[in-house]
Amino acid sequence: MKLIFKSLGTLPLRRFLSTVPKPLNPIQEAALEERCILVDQHDQECGFASKRDCHRLVNGKLPLHRAFSVFLFNTKDELLLQQRSSTKITFPDHYTNSCCSHPLYEIQHERKDLEGAKAAACRRLVFELGIPTNQCQPKDLQYITRIRYMSEGDGTWGEHEIDYIFILHKDVALDPNPDEVSTALYIPKSKMNKFLKNLRHPITPWFNLIAQNELTNWWDNLRSLEKVMNHKKIISY
Repeated sequence: MKLIFKSLGTLPLRRFLSTVPKPLNPIQEAALEERCILVDQHDQECGFASKRDCHRLVNGKLPLHRAFSVFLFNTKDELLLQQRSSTKITFPDHYTNSCCSHPLYEIQHERKDLEGAKAAACRRLVFELGIPTNQCQPKDLQYITRIRYMSEGDGTWGEHEIDYIFILHKDVALDPNPDEVSTALYIPKSKMNKFLKNLRHPITPWFNLIAQNELTNWWDNLRSLEKVMNHKKIISY
């Protein structure tokens, strides 16, 4: 396993050194039974479906469901990227933003629109990146906007989401979960374009859209995020 670390010193290795089963990760298989929140085009809840049913294409179609994406910047204004584990069922080995997942229907407080998405984001920051709970409270997350997009992925597994975008701008301790993350690294703005251009692995479709259309503006305004907030409109790609 190749590890890449940048800035804030070397990340802890103890969880990276665990063995990850290659053919099929039972943790990932079990996660497919969790239930996502189905929404209409206006982000109004309209039911639930398993992660399996939300992400497995049927005749080229996928249910629209709620998600979130966190962009974690340290106090040097470097952005944390992760490479998804090779055992992930959707977009394995892809590089992406700091943390992304879904509020869950079975967790009652995660069904509360914005506040639910924030709670889910904190839960996953702990689970994926090992950030201590006291370092990623909902109040630490700055809500920027929502985006809607669809990707057919590999033709079997894809995405169709309304994605809440959060920025977390602080220094945190990291202990990435190898079932979720194979590489974690901070990238400064000046090196981002070159880094993405030279990657040997693909990037996730949502991160690709955001990197092309929104990220530079957010990055330029990290200390005045009110300039880039768009809470009324769902941006569609």
